[in-house]
Amino acid sequence: MAGVFDIDLETEDGSDTEVSNDCITRRRDTEEVELTSENVNRDSERVGPDCFELLTVLGKGAYGKVFQVRKVQGPQTGKIFAMKVLKKAKIVRNAKDTAHTRAEREILEKVRHPFIVDLLYAFQTGGKLYLILECLSGGELFMQLEKEGIFMEDTACFYLGEITMALGHLHSYGIIYRDLKPENIMLCQQGHIKLTDFGLSKESIHDGTITHTFCGTIEYMAPEILTRSGHNRAVDWWSLGALMHDMLTGSPPFTAENRKKTIDKILKCKVNLPPYITVDARDMIKKLLKKNPAQRLGSGKDDAADIQKHPFFRHISWEELLNKRVDPPYKPQLHSEEDVSQFDTRFTRQTPVDSPDDTRLSHSAELAFAVSPSASMFWNVFLSFLQLF
Repeated sequence: MAGVFDIDLETEDGSDTEVSNDCITRRRDTEEVELTSENVNRDSERVGPDCFELLTVLGKGAYGKVFQVRKVQGPQTGKIFAMKVLKKAKIVRNAKDTAHTRAEREILEKVRHPFIVDLLYAFQTGGKLYLILECLSGGELFMQLEKEGIFMEDTACFYLGEITMALGHLHSYGIIYRDLKPENIMLCQQGHIKLTDFGLSKESIHDGTITHTFCGTIEYMAPEILTRSGHNRAVDWWSLGALMHDMLTGSPPFTAENRKKTIDKILKCKVNLPPYITVDARDMIKKLLKKNPAQRLGSGKDDAADIQKHPFFRHISWEELLNKRVDPPYKPQLHSEEDVSQFDTRFTRQTPVDSPDDTRLSHSAELAFAVSPSASMFWNVFLSFLQLF
């Protein structure tokens, strides 16, 4: 598994900044109020831990656990969700994570898209944050790719098409994703993709804007991130090219036995493609993996539209794809809505227990979990900490 870097914080003008462990800087014109289920959840439904029955452990990470749960009260009773339980104390321990969370708080408030994970409910207790998301029971695309070894080009074309539309939607809101890799792409029950894990995303990156944060997963990171020369949404198209190479050959384009050598390859080496790659696929990979971002496919003002016009996608009907009227190449074999066979048995065999919550944070730490009244879906920001699968 590739390593994920901690993010560096940035001010709005792109310069690096540090945040004290003891406090979080707040906008002077923003009133802070207590975050409760009443002011974040849809339809003003009162939701808490008691509304959900724990079924299975799906994942575990530094910040908490992911459970498959069933709603047992109120609207949607009986429906299956994924519940991510995050420990506040572990989040606030790292001031960078906390400040980044606040800076990112509106990302998924802005986006609703067929190929981006949807947050349904959110609430908190004294020591924990709870996120209720759609349960993507098809598992990670990574698992499917690992099982198949490589994808046929028509299969890769389908997944890459849906991913391109999701990234284009994010870019239209000035959001760059910055961590595209098979592990962050989930499959729904029907086999369509959903982007998850927005912990390294950055907003307010519009035409002409750059940022300098060093972040991502090495094998999929664009050269301009590695050199800290400033980057924009073109980094996502580099990652798409690396992912396309991974799908069609079984590995990212630049790999080595250690991090330094991998970085050297990304910065200096040309991509080598096996002879079985078709002309159109070869052309698209090479254009996405241009080391100069200004020359990279998708770097122009038309962004995703330029990629969608590439001959590799000539058989795609984008309207049909967006409306999920194209049959996925692979449909997860699931026996029921509760089937967790697509998840790692290291987790699914564990007893699902949400440990007692008796943590109380200091007043300054609790400010990190306050929300302005205007941010009705503040809780979406905690997708910044969903790298738990």
